[in-house]
Amino acid sequence: MEHLPVSIQATDGSGAFGAYLAVPKSGSGPGLVIAQEIFGVNKTMRDVADNYAEEGYVVLVPDLFWRQEPGVQLGHTDADMQRAFGFYGGFDEAKGVDDIQTTLKMLRSLPQCNGSAGVLGFCLGGKLAYLAACRTDAQLAVAYYGVGIEKAIGEIDKVKGRLVMHVAGLDKFCTPEAQAQIATAARGRPKVELYLYPAQDHAFARVGGEHYDKAAALMAEQRTLAALKREIGPEYDLAALWDKHCEYEFATRDVAATMATMVAEPYVNHIPTMTGGVGAKMLARFYQHHFVNSNPPDTSLVPISRTVGATQIVDEMLFCFTHTTEIPWMLPGIAPTGKRVEVPLVAIVKFRGDRLYHEHIYWDQASVLVQIGLLDPAKAPMVGIEAARKLLDENLPSNTLMAAWESSASR
Repeated sequence: MEHLPVSIQATDGSGAFGAYLAVPKSGSGPGLVIAQEIFGVNKTMRDVADNYAEEGYVVLVPDLFWRQEPGVQLGHTDADMQRAFGFYGGFDEAKGVDDIQTTLKMLRSLPQCNGSAGVLGFCLGGKLAYLAACRTDAQLAVAYYGVGIEKAIGEIDKVKGRLVMHVAGLDKFCTPEAQAQIATAARGRPKVELYLYPAQDHAFARVGGEHYDKAAALMAEQRTLAALKREIGPEYDLAALWDKHCEYEFATRDVAATMATMVAEPYVNHIPTMTGGVGAKMLARFYQHHFVNSNPPDTSLVPISRTVGATQIVDEMLFCFTHTTEIPWMLPGIAPTGKRVEVPLVAIVKFRGDRLYHEHIYWDQASVLVQIGLLDPAKAPMVGIEAARKLLDENLPSNTLMAAWESSASR
């Protein structure tokens, strides 16, 4: 990723303000202005910018407190919180929106930007993102737990592009009454998306923060990226990228080429056995010594269905092999049995930009153990290869494990 110093001249003639620029590895892409929290353009905001640059965006994070004090970067100590609220209290909202419009114009003029641009904001920046949707030429705006949106909700009629709002149900800065006002105004508008996270508090998407919730943050990020890609791109052939990754894993068995399809710090989690790796070093070790070169020679993947989303793929398949070698990632420590195994497997593959970010892999481990003879299906409700066969032929018998099934026919 490339980072360059940027100075932007304010349109009111009062001076210039700085901005943090992050450029994707590809060197170009759609533009994204990130509006800061009340803590300034600190490491949190720069990390967010870097993540979106990895997604393929040319990102500018303007210093919106520059009229009060240039270069504000605060943490979350009590003293920093007091300073942050002081800057917030002295902030000129209208001029802040003007600075965002100026930043959008600057962003579109950069050679790295393809001309499309949106706005993404958090907290104070969430309110500014909402106002940007109403007052600027941003093609879309995404507001995370914006503070005070209800006070300007009458402007929602002016929204021209797409507007996405993430609302935290327990946000003390946005009361239930305010949330109801926002929801009522947003209802029925085809280009306005409002998502409520009932159990979450303010700043649930701030990594490392007191109220950070990973599950909610990931869901919000998925929705954000889906809207961004729909309105301004970029578009990648995720299916082709995933197919090439699988080719390197199972056909050519090339660890270096497999790793080259992934982001700098990827991870893989095989859910039933908790095998895989987090980070490039650990994952390369796993691939080299425990996965790519450890699958039986006759291993095959039989595709059943594929769903391609904005940032991820869900593949449903049969994973088939003869257990002629130890398979450390699926059957660690189990000597080869020579048994044939066919098991339904689901891969949920997340991308960042044009690289794989992570894989969550699921399968029925009980079915595998039945097929190699380590579990007795007569002692517990489980099946072996029948599960794979029924996936291909839905007319095979159902409910065979339910002793009371036949008795319900006449009820």
